[in-house]
Amino acid sequence: MKRSLESIVYSQDTEVLAKFAKALGHPTRIAILKHLENQSCCFTGDLVEVFPLAQSTISQHLKELKNAGLIQGELKPPKIKYCIHHDNWNKAKSLFQEFFE
Repeated sequence: MKRSLESIVYSQDTEVLAKFAKALGHPTRIAILKHLENQSCCFTGDLVEVFPLAQSTISQHLKELKNAGLIQGELKPPKIKYCIHHDNWNKAKSLFQEFFE
């Protein structure tokens, strides 16, 4: 019998937890989340001043966090203001807590 990942059915919570875990898979992303957790919101340029990385690198990490739903961006032309997506942030904390219990 041929086995493949396509034949495995995961619960929605398992899929969401995996998405969050993947987004947390880089130390810079964790550092960005910690920074945003202590701020109401900030712009990419603010993060470039905090972290010794190129703006393009910071932007890529923000994109990954946003795609996972952990942060949200609000367009303030010509900039984007980023902050924690509190509903998803609380969901992530809850799912990780359940996973580790």
